[in-house]
Amino acid sequence: MFRTPLTLFRTLAIAEAVSWTLLITGLILRAAADLPIAVTIGGGIHGFVFLAYGATAVLVALNQRWGFGPAAVAIVSAIIPYATVPTELWLHRTGRLRGGWRLEAGDDPRDRRPLDRLLRFFLRRPWVLGILIAAVVALIFVVLLVVGPPGGKG
Repeated sequence: MFRTPLTLFRTLAIAEAVSWTLLITGLILRAAADLPIAVTIGGGIHGFVFLAYGATAVLVALNQRWGFGPAAVAIVSAIIPYATVPTELWLHRTGRLRGGWRLEAGDDPRDRRPLDRLLRFFLRRPWVLGILIAAVVALIFVVLLVVGPPGGKG
């Protein structure tokens, strides 16, 4: 399904923008129609997609060997409503999303680093990687739900 880093990153960047719309709509419904459940639903979806986008940004940054700057921009863009879409366009236009998944070691000395070997191990087992990422995202999501919403109970 996600044959390239571009398709995975683009899908999550768009999903993150859609989730912002759900959250903002929930906030409007809470204020205009006294429907606090709308924020609970929209916020929950947005929170989960936010974390999934962050995990995707880290995975793609490692695969594409981005430096700190592009990786930080990709991750931080999720904090700003709708910024993931222009960030994806910028990364695509600058060639940072070009190429496929690095499943095999090449001539690059960095391919022998433990992190690169671990990345290739999981990339060759996408179901294991997907389950691992989903489990980590779900765990973080649950912890954040227990901690409570930003700013305390509303």
